Amino acid sequence: MKTFLGSLYHAFDMANPTHIVWCVGILLMILVLAILHRVWKADPQKLTIWRWLCLLPLLTAVVHYVIYAAGSMSALISFIPLYALPLLALLPVPFAKRKIGYAVTSAITGILTVAIGFYFCGTSPNFYNFSRMSYTESFHALAQQMDENYVLKEWKEVDFTALEEKYMPLVEEAEQEQNPSKFCEAVRMFCWELHDGHIFVASDFDTEQYPLQVKFHDYGLSMVQLDNGDVIAVCTSEEAQKLGITDGTIITHWNGKPIPQALLEDTQDQGFPVKANADRLAPMELAMLGGDTVDVTFINADGTEKTATLSDLGELESIRKAQAAFSRMPEIQTIEDQQAFLESNFSAKMLDDKCGYLVLNAEVTDSGFLDILSYLMGEHSWAREMFREKLRDLKAQGMEYLVIELRNNMGGMDEIACALVSLLTEEDWYGQGLGIRRNGKYICVSDHDIKGDGEFADLHAVALTNYNCASAGDGASLYLSKLPNVTLAGITDPNGCNQETGGECLLSGGVVTVCYPVGLILNADGVPNIDTAPDRISRNPVEVRIPFDAEAAERIFVDGEDYELTWAMEYLKEQAE
Repeated sequence: MKTFLGSLYHAFDMANPTHIVWCVGILLMILVLAILHRVWKADPQKLTIWRWLCLLPLLTAVVHYVIYAAGSMSALISFIPLYALPLLALLPVPFAKRKIGYAVTSAITGILTVAIGFYFCGTSPNFYNFSRMSYTESFHALAQQMDENYVLKEWKEVDFTALEEKYMPLVEEAEQEQNPSKFCEAVRMFCWELHDGHIFVASDFDTEQYPLQVKFHDYGLSMVQLDNGDVIAVCTSEEAQKLGITDGTIITHWNGKPIPQALLEDTQDQGFPVKANADRLAPMELAMLGGDTVDVTFINADGTEKTATLSDLGELESIRKAQAAFSRMPEIQTIEDQQAFLESNFSAKMLDDKCGYLVLNAEVTDSGFLDILSYLMGEHSWAREMFREKLRDLKAQGMEYLVIELRNNMGGMDEIACALVSLLTEEDWYGQGLGIRRNGKYICVSDHDIKGDGEFADLHAVALTNYNCASAGDGASLYLSKLPNVTLAGITDPNGCNQETGGECLLSGGVVTVCYPVGLILNADGVPNIDTAPDRISRNPVEVRIPFDAEAAERIFVDGEDYELTWAMEYLKEQAE
């Protein structure tokens, strides 16, 4: 009960008090209308007045929409429970003169109204509509709102006033030119400085009329950095190959600058929480930077340096191929793409006669109710039994060891990952704490523990992770890494974020939307769980770094092999021998 009450407290603490006031106002109107009907039902004239008064909650909802939600579909969706309340209040109106009809409809309306009202007050969205403001006004409002509500302000030592002053000149320039692209770029750089994987900047403007400030090019190759520091070409086109640059060719200079200098001076800080991950991915960005042409110096087949001029091919085919091969992430551009990706979630199969394979693409189930209940109770019993059934089935097929797929995990509920962990240990572990933020201090109000079940505590496993494994996926990586029978492995570390999302600001004209975390997740020490501090050093690094040398690059980018998965299977086989 303590966990449940603490989780409720945490949820209500995250809710936006402004919208709770509106909700309570509508609920009070509905209550008053119910009382007035009881008093006036025998008077036809007053009953007519009552019918008109029943429109007041709906009118209030319309006013709320105009003030807070107009211009944002995501806001409208978030406020659906609130806007459903006045519509429910209209259900008994046609039955106002009918004793049984009114009694039935009003009873149904009452139950639904209380349930929806309670739900909305506990989930009231932290949405702020600054779309009617100018660029500078909305940017200032964003900085103020994040200064007040961004949950990691103290942990990451963010000075929002200084950040606003740093980027306001760019915003003013964008406003003077009425250029939404420049405005978006300024907001994006402002947010990148927070190095938070849960901060997302979306844009909605004509990019053909207002092209992005940084133009990316495809010169017929991408680049990656090996463990020894060499930067090599990958995913090369026929045009690059004709000039002597093939997959695996070492690149020494880009546009006349030595590679280390070019990486330092020309690439942007794109907000990756873990700096080591950012450094690993920086060569891919550099491979897209230049003009219509770029001069590339490389080690020729005879061992000498040679410089070639590459032309922009137009499409970003090389970088897309490189990113997909390196992350093993399918391209997701639509809701349908995301659904297709999630279809394999929780799937299990045998990779060979001894190695099992369990996929965790996200910590969500088909039952939102079960997920919310587990969040409140601190334990996901359904997920534990689901994992138990799948692992038992793999064992029946001969499984002796297991690969757990966490790469590109999209997050969700940490309780689901904890349910899996509980089967792999006999010990009790601390999972996460739900916290509240008061005057810059973090206070835990609900402990969510991992209770060891132990059925598969003797099963050895490798959990594969990468820089795209975020949020609850980050949590899964951390909790699994604590087990002596599980090895967390990858070429890159997990993303480095684990807080709860919910903050959203719609800026001037609706051209830019900023989303950020407002819910606090703590570890056993009472500090933010997993999220990087200002030093950007991973607090959840892989235990074993999978080697990334020239041979690995060839297997990944040329052969199209899932090199990390093959490595995990070989690693487990060696451990078993």
